[in-house]
Amino acid sequence: MSKESRPTNCDNFHNDVKIRKPIVEDGAKIWNLVKDTRVLDLNSAYNYLMLCKYFAETCVVAEYNEEIVGFLSAFHPQNSPEKIFIWQVAVDESQRGQGLGTALLKSLLKRKTCSGVNYLETTITPSNTPSQSLFRGLAKMLDTHCEVLDCFSETMFPEKKHEDELLYRIGPF
Repeated sequence: MSKESRPTNCDNFHNDVKIRKPIVEDGAKIWNLVKDTRVLDLNSAYNYLMLCKYFAETCVVAEYNEEIVGFLSAFHPQNSPEKIFIWQVAVDESQRGQGLGTALLKSLLKRKTCSGVNYLETTITPSNTPSQSLFRGLAKMLDTHCEVLDCFSETMFPEKKHEDELLYRIGPF
């Protein structure tokens, strides 16, 4: 990444990890990060480029030594500006267990685009206990409720081995 394209509006996390909005040039690195998690659904590289270009206000990256080590994608559901939906949270194996996922979420919630947000939603599969812990921990940190509801049953997915996706609704806050 050239110095000219490097964002200057960064938050420091720890160990020189910078948290910032994504730029289009991050797209391929984000795709590789998500692929390397081997847990998250891998979307097309085009999808990550689009998220960086058109949803940068609601997406977050963590950068360490010019490598993307964390990524969060989110959006405001249509006609629901009081909600933010977290699509994916990916953390590089080298950074797991250090609170980076929580830092990505907190960074997003501090942004102007989330100033009117009262609820955070995401979907999580029953076997993804790290994500369950992340979002339950966020609810505890925000001193609010974490409601778990049915959302997408496994029968809705074309793949044979896709688990149910449960909706986690955190709020009000």
